[in-house]
Amino acid sequence: MALTALEQRLCNWVAAQREPLLADLRLHVGLPTGLNHTAGLDETRERLTARCKALGASVELIPGDARPWWIGGPSAMRSHLARQLGRTGDVAPPDAPVPPTAICRRLDASNQSPAAVLIAGHLDTVHDPRGAFRELSIGPGGATATGPGCVDMKGGLVIAIAALEALEACGVRVPFTFVLNSDEETGSFHSDGALRAEAASGRYLAGLALEPAMAKGELAISRGGSGQFMIETRGKAAHVGRDFASGVSATSALASALLGAHALNDAKAGQCVNVSPLWCDQPTNQVADHAACWGNVRYPDAFGGERLERGLAALAQGGPRELASVEVQSSFTRPAKPMTLEVERLALAARGVAEALGQTLPFATTAGVCDGNNLQAAGLATIDTLGVRGGGLHTPQEWIELPSLVERCQMLAILMLRLTGGGVQVALGGSAQEQSA
Repeated sequence: MALTALEQRLCNWVAAQREPLLADLRLHVGLPTGLNHTAGLDETRERLTARCKALGASVELIPGDARPWWIGGPSAMRSHLARQLGRTGDVAPPDAPVPPTAICRRLDASNQSPAAVLIAGHLDTVHDPRGAFRELSIGPGGATATGPGCVDMKGGLVIAIAALEALEACGVRVPFTFVLNSDEETGSFHSDGALRAEAASGRYLAGLALEPAMAKGELAISRGGSGQFMIETRGKAAHVGRDFASGVSATSALASALLGAHALNDAKAGQCVNVSPLWCDQPTNQVADHAACWGNVRYPDAFGGERLERGLAALAQGGPRELASVEVQSSFTRPAKPMTLEVERLALAARGVAEALGQTLPFATTAGVCDGNNLQAAGLATIDTLGVRGGGLHTPQEWIELPSLVERCQMLAILMLRLTGGGVQVALGGSAQEQSA
């Protein structure tokens, strides 16, 4: 489908914003939002919600939910034990305040059927706010730049708000909700409830997540799922030299449980169990009475997730007095995101926009997870990797392909126009075969 006159105006408006887009990216990359850095998260949220308000959106801050205490690993375990024993002096300083999720809504109250798009973006990165990697640095020739979060996902946030402003500037009032959470990189435990509630509200035609494009610019059309777990073992302490036989080793029990967890791996089926770190604070001359480990699982579909969850739960045992106890905690908060017929239609609609712009948009699958998993698990067909192109995610070499600021902003703006303006709604009612013809 060729560009309409309105769509060409949108493209021209975005193209004229090349320098402002780069300046906005530089600003946001320079705001540190890694490791729950409250000041940077708050400023970024305030800047983006202010621009949504300028577009006529209402802003609601949803308080974050607490995450399970054990997710914090060994440091959380030490603090948990210190609190149980009343040793408050040994308790680690509290985490930064649980961040809220901002819901910026500009909806058409007269239309009760799904008519809007739900845009999902996360403010946080994985980068240390005190580290040396803190600014956007333009590469030789000006085609690329490096900077913390420049693609994951500061670039996505920048193009999304610019796409909404482009539509407004061209006289198009697209109904939208922009969800901004602050903990995607740590599993979205705080924001999962808000994400799912909004996705399940019945207001939306589609979910659009701003994760960066795949390595070759592809759109991810399916994702695996992910879960976290902790295995905790308890035994009976004893002096190794004087009374070894009366001890019950928690570390031996943990080793057996680790072998059981490893046995759940099935590479051919795409089911992975990874364990790290391990914990035991007791000395080598004592039979350890307490040990634990933490791990992550990946799986391709709901069946694989259920199999892994059952398999981990089966490792638990109460044990008689002579055996250690094994307790398993798990949280499977990122269900697999398969390519449904609705997702395929959305993906083909996005490809149609890209091709009208002279771009390519190949499709790919990935074992990586994102908030798109949560949105689709709540019943909303979602496509992600609609953000900018680049690479080096989660490393000090994270880089962005700078022309993609304009190109992906144009694509996103036209996709939202077509989804909510009728042109693609008709196509979404047809078959995937008709779309690809």
